[in-house]
Amino acid sequence: MTTNAILLISRATRNAREVLDTHAERLRRRAVADEVTVATYESEPVRELKDELERVAADTVYAVPMCAAHSHDTVDGIPAALSYVPGDVHYCEPLGQSPAVTDVLAEKGTSLLPAGDDASLILAGFGSSSKPYHRQTASYHAARLREQSDYAEVLTCYLLQNPTVDCVRYSTTTHHAVVVPLFVTRTEATERRIPDELDLGRGGIEYADPLGTHPRVTDAVHAEVEKQRALAGGAASSASFEAQLTRTQRPVATDGDGGRPR
Repeated sequence: MTTNAILLISRATRNAREVLDTHAERLRRRAVADEVTVATYESEPVRELKDELERVAADTVYAVPMCAAHSHDTVDGIPAALSYVPGDVHYCEPLGQSPAVTDVLAEKGTSLLPAGDDASLILAGFGSSSKPYHRQTASYHAARLREQSDYAEVLTCYLLQNPTVDCVRYSTTTHHAVVVPLFVTRTEATERRIPDELDLGRGGIEYADPLGTHPRVTDAVHAEVEKQRALAGGAASSASFEAQLTRTQRPVATDGDGGRPR
């Protein structure tokens, strides 16, 4: 009898372990897989997770990066670390473009500032000067929220690309706004950098918490795993961006971390 596991992976940000453990426990109660495990790392996924990943005993492992969008870690370090998993690895997409996440963003925004003709909803992402993933994710949710909510406008801003967080106060056309950070866990960016650049002390802008332990985030994880199960063995699965990453990214042998061949 074959066994399967879900592996939730994240950088060890301020409340990452609490967030991942909460989602893992919900998935266990749903009996989504034979095992649900959590792995966090400080800065080097390969070096820090090697021993832990070698002990994952399931025949099939669905590895879910618990973040909003692909980053250097998710396209390089994490897939390289996954080469140490003994079983068959299905690397999932980050959670960011799940429709369930749109629901969380809307709920967090309206809990602080109800939608209306003089209210704006702003999504704040990390961004990247060279990769499109964060912009694509924020744009996806902004488009859905423009259709589904009654905010006068829905905007996006980023820490590392235009339009920048520090300029968003001057970009809105309304007197009131709420900013929702497009992050799964609390980080230095959500706790200090974004609030500082928004200059929250001036008033006029409410600031929400990250996605965190919201049940709909668990739904997003569940849906991504089920999607990968449905695609398993098919051409779409083997040709996906994530599948290519797990085939091509390997630990660097010169660092003493050469991956085992597959």
